[in-house]
Amino acid sequence: QVQLVESGGGLVQPGGSLRLSCAASSHFAMGWFRQPPGKEREFVAGISWPGAKTTYSNSAKGRFAISRDNVKNELYLQMNDLKPEDTATYFCARGKNSALQWAKEDYDYWGQGTQVTVSS
Repeated sequence: QVQLVESGGGLVQPGGSLRLSCAASSHFAMGWFRQPPGKEREFVAGISWPGAKTTYSNSAKGRFAISRDNVKNELYLQMNDLKPEDTATYFCARGKNSALQWAKEDYDYWGQGTQVTVSS
C-alpha cells in the first residue's frame, strides 16, 4: 500500500519561503500539484526517477525547486518568493513510471494535501 503524506505547509508572508516534504517511492517519478480555492488541481513540478530530470509550471519556474533524496525516500518542494496567488492545497503524487509526468492522469497515488497560505 502506497501512502503519501505531505508536510511543511503553513502561513507565510509574501516573499517568504516554505519547504514541503513527502514520502517518495523508489523507481517512480514524483510530482507536486496544487489546488487553489475554487479551482482545478494544477501541475506544479515533477521529477523523474532517480532524479536527473525536472520540470516546472510557468508559475513555479525560477521560484520553486523540486528534489528527492533517494536514500531517505523523501520528496521536497522548496518554494521561494511566495506570492498570494500561490495559496492552495499542495499535493504530492507518484507517477505511473520513472519518466517525467505532467498530467494528473499520469499519477496514480496521491497524498491528502497540505495547506499553503500566503498572506500578510
